[in-house]
Parts: sequence; structure tokens; C-alpha cells
Amino acid sequence: MRFLLLSICVLVTACGTYPKKNNLVLQEGNSITKIDNPYFSNTTEDYVYKVNIDAFKKSFGGILILKKTGENQHRIVFTTEMGNKIFDFSFLGDEFKVNYVLEALDKKILLNVLKKDFYTLIKEELPITNTFLRNETRVFETKIYKAKHYYFLKAGELQQIVRTNKRKEKATFTFSEINNNIVNEIDILHHNIPLKINLKSI
Repeated sequence: MRFLLLSICVLVTACGTYPKKNNLVLQEGNSITKIDNPYFSNTTEDYVYKVNIDAFKKSFGGILILKKTGENQHRIVFTTEMGNKIFDFSFLGDEFKVNYVLEALDKKILLNVLKKDFYTLIKEELPITNTFLRNETRVFETKIYKAKHYYFLKAGELQQIVRTNKRKEKATFTFSEINNNIVNEIDILHHNIPLKINLKSI
């Protein structure tokens, strides 16, 4: 009987939604209807990072340049420190274009994940479906490519984005060393595939 009760408790916990599992308290009557992500929204700014990508037992390092080229348009170029191109992506609204990709990275599953990751980074406005509170952190729920994403803001500053698959975390985006809407370090960690990305501003 004790084992049965324990099994039921584990099952209930495992079946809990992401907000319940992470102690997010639903807020009713919230007047905020959209999320604003300001980190890559300035067309006059070249966002330049030293980048390390560990993907499927391979490592790639170099320089990543992210540029907003127009309304809802971004260009993302990853090169070696010697200037050899590794990949070159464009976002035109919701459309994703691969201008170039190194053969070692030219895998459908990887390109699809990179598309979702960089789209999450650059998407400036998203409609809110739910608002939660955890201590002093406000958490906004939205959807990107049909997957739920949770935006964690403290004192109005976006500090983390979590992509989920119903109950479990699929990817975590952590923003640190933020100054005047410039984020100097970004860590993207995937929990279901062997992929992690680190960006440090230079």
C-alpha cells in the first residue's frame, strides 16, 4: 500500500504542468498583453560575440555577428576568428533562410534547432497567453513555433527564457551581464539533445 501511494504521488508530480512543477503562481487580470525583448532590436548596433557551440560531440568556436537589418529582419553570421564562414542565416519576419552553412553543420535536425534558438533570441514582441509570479520574478507564457516558452523578468529585465514540451524543459536561455539593453553573455542549454551555445560580447 505504501509503495502504491508513493507511485501515485510520483505519477501526479511527473504529470504536472511546467508552471505547477516550478511553483509559478497564475496571476489573474493582468493588463500586459505582450512581451518585449529589447536585446537585438537596434538597427544601428552590431551585436558581436565570441561564440562556442558544442553539438553532437563536435565543437565550433569563433565570432558571431548579429545585426537587425530592418523591420522584423535580422542577419546572423558565424565565422572562425580567421574569418572563414561557418554559417550565415537570415530572418525575414517568420521566414528563415540559410545563406551558407558548413557541411559539418548541414544537418536538418540541427538547422531546425538553430532556427528556433536564434528566432527566440531576436523575436521582439510576442503575445502573452498567461502571466505567473514566482517570488519577485514575473513569468510570461507565450508560444514560438507552437512550443510554449516562459519569459522570466525581474525588475523589468529579461533574465531567462525556458522552452518546454508540455511538462519538461527542452532548452534554457540565460542572459547575464546586462547593461542598457545589451546582454553581454548568453548561455543556451538544450536538455533533450547534446547542444549548448555560449555567447560572450566582445
